[in-house]
Amino acid sequence: MTTTNDLDVQETSMSVRQEGATVWLTGLPSAGKTTIAHALAERLRAEGHRVEVLDGDEIREFLSAGLGFGREDRHTNVQRIGFVAELLASNGVKALVPVIAPYADSREAVRKRHQAEGTAYVEVHVATPVEVCSVRDVKGLYAKQAAGEISGLTGVDDPYEAPEAPDLRIESQNQTVQESAAALHALLTERGLA
Repeated sequence: MTTTNDLDVQETSMSVRQEGATVWLTGLPSAGKTTIAHALAERLRAEGHRVEVLDGDEIREFLSAGLGFGREDRHTNVQRIGFVAELLASNGVKALVPVIAPYADSREAVRKRHQAEGTAYVEVHVATPVEVCSVRDVKGLYAKQAAGEISGLTGVDDPYEAPEAPDLRIESQNQTVQESAAALHALLTERGLA
């Protein structure tokens, strides 16, 4: 038989673990955003948190199909992702968002949406230099750009406005994925979100 005290303990335990937040990881292509997000997600899930990773490529395919890569379409894409992230976060989910989001005003609009709704928002700049990203070249984008097959590559021939004051800056070229995820976990813990 469950007593009132047992229910109070369960509710307290759940509310601590179910504090939602959006963690936006911005950075150049191949900076390590998605890899860090998945490592953090694994750790948070092991601790009992509800977590979703809103991968930029998947969102492009399913939520933003048909959008291009011009400034206006990129802004629309970021706002759609921001809306979904806030919706998840306001319902107790840790929404990890590894998305380039190259423009400061687009990211700021997402932050303001979260503030207006009273939803926790953390901006992380995965500040891997373009030289390192181009060597990693996870999707072959830098090679295609160098060969003239594509143009508009963020940080090469299209702008990337790095955050001036992110909540955390990770230089992934100087630490392991696990160290990067641990630094982000430490920040979330400090803020009462993990």
